[in-house]
Amino acid sequence: MTFANWILVVVAIFAILGAVGAFTIAFRRTRAERPDPTAGVSAETRRADRSLVGVRVAPIEIREEEPAAEIVDTGEPAMDEVPEPVPATAGVELVESQRVVEVTPEEGGVSRRQFFNRAITATFGSFLALQGVYYLAFFWPKLTGGFGSDVDAGSVEEITAQTVNPDGSIAPVFVPEARAYVVPAPDSLSEQFEGREVATAGLMALFQRCVHLGCRVPWCATSIGFECPCHGSKYNSVGEYFAGPAPRNLDRFVVEVRDGDRFIIRTGTIIETPRAPRQSVAYPQGPSCIGALGAGGEA
Repeated sequence: MTFANWILVVVAIFAILGAVGAFTIAFRRTRAERPDPTAGVSAETRRADRSLVGVRVAPIEIREEEPAAEIVDTGEPAMDEVPEPVPATAGVELVESQRVVEVTPEEGGVSRRQFFNRAITATFGSFLALQGVYYLAFFWPKLTGGFGSDVDAGSVEEITAQTVNPDGSIAPVFVPEARAYVVPAPDSLSEQFEGREVATAGLMALFQRCVHLGCRVPWCATSIGFECPCHGSKYNSVGEYFAGPAPRNLDRFVVEVRDGDRFIIRTGTIIETPRAPRQSVAYPQGPSCIGALGAGGEA
């Protein structure tokens, strides 16, 4: 796994953990049965509220006034009438006042709206970061190794020995890192390949992809050629078009020999050529692997 893939995995894990944590906190807050009414209240306000703890406030007794007896004015003062004393009212007089205390953000905490806004921002930011890393890894040039760079396929002597069976038949060598088949080059190439560095040391490198719709073209050992199982396109052993809907020959790579004996496939340089005016190698040389097709692609 490459470094870019590790970065993608780590960012994805953090994004998933952040989303799970945000959902868990929000779920617990919504499930709270009795929220604390003093949440967000400063310590000074709480101390002021505790000043009335233990004080019992007695209700004020209200006496109903009795109707006064009818007094007959005789013109003489009543000597036995004494004014009744007014009972003293016991209790505490409460004075309602409003006190405004500013609460700092640390004491007030995070509101639900702020929490969800931050959670959404973090999730969206993680998504953008993940996409950015993905696109950066996609467009970053592969300077060393892998498809798109110069691939060392091995020793020329060893590859040449592997491409020819003991009975003299051809057996292409597939190089996965280059996505290419290495095949023996013919003694003389078609005019369209001259000066294009598609053959060296008697070897050629063909792109595995069919030029019709991009299917991988396997080797057919009986017909001694490449036959696409998707739509029936056929090519000879050096990738020249023979039949099917393919519009041109198989694509091939520029090749060279370095350090005296190393066969190098330059996968960053792909050579496209039209259908060969003449076949450099005879095809087919035996039964087809996908059924017989005529030169015009007709079954």
